Amino acid sequence: MRVFTAVVERCPDTGLYVGYVPGFPGAHSQGETLDELQRSLREVVEMLLEDGEPRLEAEFIGTQSIAVTAA
Repeated sequence: MRVFTAVVERCPDTGLYVGYVPGFPGAHSQGETLDELQRSLREVVEMLLEDGEPRLEAEFIGTQSIAVTAA
């Protein structure tokens, strides 16, 4: 079993959840719910893996919080 980390955002215009696997070309999808997005991303990644081992363009490291003082 392989595990990939996905970044998930919510589109303010459509309300859809949008997800992608950083550095994995083509590994992106969207869904109305988080469960739907996860199923869709899993299907996309499985399909991409059928073509062989991916050449990842980047490695996901993590997130950071940035604090700024508003003017």
